[in-house]
Amino acid sequence: MAGEKRNFDTEAATWDENPARVKLAQDVARAIIGTVKPGPDMDVLDFGCGTGLLTLALQPHVRSVTAVDSSQGMLNVLKNKIRAQKIANVRTRLVDLDQGDALEGTFNLVVSSMTFHHIPDVEVLLERIAGVLTTRGWLAVADLDSDEGKFHDTHEGVFHNGFDRIVMMKYFGNAGFESVRNRTAAMIAKPSLSGEMRTFTIFLMTGKKRV
Repeated sequence: MAGEKRNFDTEAATWDENPARVKLAQDVARAIIGTVKPGPDMDVLDFGCGTGLLTLALQPHVRSVTAVDSSQGMLNVLKNKIRAQKIANVRTRLVDLDQGDALEGTFNLVVSSMTFHHIPDVEVLLERIAGVLTTRGWLAVADLDSDEGKFHDTHEGVFHNGFDRIVMMKYFGNAGFESVRNRTAAMIAKPSLSGEMRTFTIFLMTGKKRV
């Protein structure tokens, strides 16, 4: 299904020029805020932050955001935004789990948008995320519903053709999360490789780390 790891560094400079990406991040942020209700006492980890579209949407609502990505190019774009906007409560961190890097720190909320389908072993990642969450800390994951492999123009670095929500709920439970819920966070209309317009749905799945 997937080829080698995708090089997001080459796409970083123009990433935000796609209005659908910007809208998706806004929709996901709105769904997270409505579900988790993040507050000023929360430290957040954004896993697979990219250029920080979700990071910066959540930043005004929380104490701090640690923005993590495996692409230095993406993080550089976010760093420029942080400097330009004089944001004090966001820091970036290069973490590549495939290279043996570890998730570190302690967080009240971990968020991730459109990253899980690029992760070969989602269950291992969920266990690692649980390890950096406080007791009763929140996890909020937004990703594609099962898409028959028709969402991406290239399957480079794509390890899952979306996810079945019931299976993902089971993964959450196995990793130590309870009160697991899901909702549709966003919809994206885009042409398939054959040229026909298709609508893809993005779910938001949330859960609390068990005591």
